[in-house]
Amino acid sequence: MSKFGIYFHTLRHLRPTQILGIAIKRVIYVRRRVGRISAPETRGIIFAAAPIAPPVLSQDLVSGVEFLNRRVAFEKGRIDWRSASLPKLWRYNLHYFDYLFWPAATDDRKGALIDSWVASNPVGAEDAWEPYTVSLRLVNWIKYFSRDVVAAKVPAGWIRSLVLQAAWLERNLETHILANHYLKNAKALVFAGAFFGGEAAERWRSRGAAIFSEQVDEQFMASGAHYELSPMYHCICVEDLLDVLNLAQGNRALFSEGFIDQVRSVARRGLDFLAGILMPDGRIPLFNDSAFGIAPESATLFDYAARLFDYVVPVDPANSFPDAGYFVLGDAADRLVVDCGPVSPSYQPGHTHCDMLSYELALDGRRLVVDAGVHDYENSESRRYCRGTVAHNTVSVDGAEQSELWGVFRVARRARPVSAELRKRGDGGATFEGEIAGFPGVSGDIRHRRTIEHSAAGNWTVTDNILGEGRHRLDSRIHFHPECRLRRDGDAYVVEDESGLERARVELFGADAAEVMEGWHYPEFGKAQYNEILCLTWDGDLPATFGYRIRRAVGVIG
Repeated sequence: MSKFGIYFHTLRHLRPTQILGIAIKRVIYVRRRVGRISAPETRGIIFAAAPIAPPVLSQDLVSGVEFLNRRVAFEKGRIDWRSASLPKLWRYNLHYFDYLFWPAATDDRKGALIDSWVASNPVGAEDAWEPYTVSLRLVNWIKYFSRDVVAAKVPAGWIRSLVLQAAWLERNLETHILANHYLKNAKALVFAGAFFGGEAAERWRSRGAAIFSEQVDEQFMASGAHYELSPMYHCICVEDLLDVLNLAQGNRALFSEGFIDQVRSVARRGLDFLAGILMPDGRIPLFNDSAFGIAPESATLFDYAARLFDYVVPVDPANSFPDAGYFVLGDAADRLVVDCGPVSPSYQPGHTHCDMLSYELALDGRRLVVDAGVHDYENSESRRYCRGTVAHNTVSVDGAEQSELWGVFRVARRARPVSAELRKRGDGGATFEGEIAGFPGVSGDIRHRRTIEHSAAGNWTVTDNILGEGRHRLDSRIHFHPECRLRRDGDAYVVEDESGLERARVELFGADAAEVMEGWHYPEFGKAQYNEILCLTWDGDLPATFGYRIRRAVGVIG
């Protein structure tokens, strides 16, 4: 497509508030500054339960720091807040201050870092004063300042900086981005408005709660899924719900019972959805910019909710979430999670991958077929790979993408789900059927219809029907866990673990050819693992039908 066409098909999905926000940020003002303000008194807020800590790295914060699997040493203990040579997401993490909750570092060292940050980052400084970064830092500082061992020793300079950051955030809300960024902005205003007293604080709390209430209803679907349809961001946003609920329950004079009930109700739905899509290892599937080590683990969220409102994880959670496009086949040990969700939300699809009709599969409690995950948020080859169709367990057509991806977070013309349904059978098995219309860069009105059948015996049959016109090359990829190795055995492929133990057999049907390819799995940001991919190929005039059957190895017990 021409550059005009790409921009047109991207911008036409934006909301007017986003377009206005972009104009304000990039055209009208470089930054919306704040005037001189006086620091109000702090309230000394309490929490109904101890908030959960960010993922902890055992570091003293003197010799260096590590984020996203990349460690950077400090020269003579001094920190470079600019770190211009490092990726933007790494620099963001530097300014979040999650490390205030790392137990290996002393409070004196943490205090020295706060002093250094205040002295080194003037208002509007790049990275440090991005609204998203400010939002996370505000919440972390308030949680830290509210701890009994710290509260009595908070210097006036820290309080002044906190007030300035809240006032800055109020004038720089991310209306040009919306989605989880806007939810974070609202949460931070709620925290600042509860921590401080006075007219400005009342405005922050009132506005933050109003935005949070509005966004909670918009961003969480009826099923409980967060509408960006990324399991990692779902966990992040559920923590936001629980944190605001925690604050409100501990300071009931500041919040209405209606607000508390709303947040609690949505949090319960979000937790139930999370329980329904987990893999047998208790962790999330890695769809749509999901990675381990960023969001709280599911067990941590469940425990947090139990302490806040006696939440109990469903014994038999739902396995069909049509509005989110997630469907779950199997049981506690053998489980397949398929993604047939839309590009969502349409106005902010930054975390969307070309993964419609892709899946992750675990046998005997261990992952067998995996999503590629996510490596970084840079304009890099790994970023393009992870978002692309070939990084997922689905079918590509003529090497084209399901949806037109560009930049780091942009999507132009989009694939869309046509139908998706999960049916349980009387014999204990289940069948998923889904269809998408996609590949806008390919002629022939292409549709991909996939059926996944799970038998009571523990076998999985994946059948792909590609509808349309003309001659096309079709490639169906199966990405295996890095611990797996493939060995050809006649017309089938044996899947072995690292010790050589057979875990499964893959039997092919309808394909013209198959080959084992080298691939990469990114379970965490900055962490690359070699894995093997089995690629089935079909070439000819549509329509086409081909697929494979994954059989549990004899002797493997689920």
